[in-house]
Amino acid sequence: MDVLKKVPVREQDPKVRATNFKEVCLGYNEEEAREEASRCIQCKNPKCVKGCPVSINIPGFIKEVEEGNIEEAAKVIAQSSALPAVCGRVCPQESQCEGQCIRGIKGEPVSIGKLERFVADWSREHGIVPKAPEKTNGKKVAVIGSGPSGLTCAGDLAKLGYEVTIFEALHEPGGVLTYGIPEFRLPKDGVVQPEIDNVRKLGVKIETNVIVGKSVTIDELLDEEGFQAVFIGSGAGLPMFMGIPGENANGVFSANEYLTRSNLMKAFRDDYDTPIVAGNKVAVVGGGNVAMDAARTALRLGAEVHVVYRRSEAELPARAEEVHHAKEEGIIFDLLSNPIEILTDEKGWVNGMKCIRMELGEPDASGRRRPVEVKGSEFVIDVDTVIMSLGTSPNPLISNTTKGLDINKRKCIIAEESTGKTSKEGVYAGGDAVTGAATVILAMEAGRAGARGIDEYLSARN
Repeated sequence: MDVLKKVPVREQDPKVRATNFKEVCLGYNEEEAREEASRCIQCKNPKCVKGCPVSINIPGFIKEVEEGNIEEAAKVIAQSSALPAVCGRVCPQESQCEGQCIRGIKGEPVSIGKLERFVADWSREHGIVPKAPEKTNGKKVAVIGSGPSGLTCAGDLAKLGYEVTIFEALHEPGGVLTYGIPEFRLPKDGVVQPEIDNVRKLGVKIETNVIVGKSVTIDELLDEEGFQAVFIGSGAGLPMFMGIPGENANGVFSANEYLTRSNLMKAFRDDYDTPIVAGNKVAVVGGGNVAMDAARTALRLGAEVHVVYRRSEAELPARAEEVHHAKEEGIIFDLLSNPIEILTDEKGWVNGMKCIRMELGEPDASGRRRPVEVKGSEFVIDVDTVIMSLGTSPNPLISNTTKGLDINKRKCIIAEESTGKTSKEGVYAGGDAVTGAATVILAMEAGRAGARGIDEYLSARN
């Protein structure tokens, strides 16, 4: 074995997977995982742990994998993460733990994410479940939203003995894990639901179809329902649009709606009646992970798919792995291009998208070079469906119905990073509701911070 190179991970053939919704990456088996784990040099001062937002003891669990003690490896991970099978699949490890791996200086970093996924999958297949605390402390905490932030906060509080109830607006728990990330990246029945069930096994209750701000308010939870603290992990589900002519045409979707129809409502399955416009030629506007998810979903529904992005490939915010997979599957990238109008037929349906060429100027506040229009370079892409993937912001329903809860100009809840504390006593918040759209692991980090903040707050009230 070449210690400078990762053990390869098996994947579905691109031509085959482009026609199905089965998981693309097949993961390691035990032999492969132990071989990859042996590449870890067990640093005395492991930078990989500092690169992990939830501070998993990475060398610790990898050592157990190398020695074949997979259940012990699972226990190490469980100290820090309630969603290892999810994180092993969707975390941007290349810019976090693996980005800090010392082994990566002279070769390829250790495949930390794939090893975490192996441990989590092995645990599920062998019936390893977390144990609920023997007794609770009698204190009730409400968590709003069952996405990664809410699940993490709830799980951490349950381990500390709190009686936790999660309130979820939709009919299935999981938040973005359920409605946002496609089946081929994150299987719902095989991965997401078992991890949610593990949180339930810690004693957490989940009530679905409860819209906080409409069904019940935060003040009612605190004043009438007996909850002593509330954590808001409601995410950022309000899509953004460009404001260009034709954007209200039939056949224009937000990526949020498109992915929710496909993922949560199973529109990709022939035995479900959920309507979705498959399209023959689809343009996805944007360059993030959500754009890749929407593009690869449209491809699997039978469309020719173009990703239209105003910067170059070097500035694409999506994970390199997702871009690589999209290209392998045949998605066309129209880079340095920006839509200026969506064209329609006489019945109001999309029949084209007028774009303009862009060139890169000086760096902007994000550090990326600012795209500038090239005058006179307009052109039309022949499409019948457009999916806008330009980011999301928090739904203002909770902030509008909660007195004393401060928000910023982007409608995000203002909360302390280290504790999740908001301007309203007893109310904590974290994840996309605070930061705007970000990653699963950063939402989980915020959930852990919120749990710490709530524990400190309620412990001080004894």
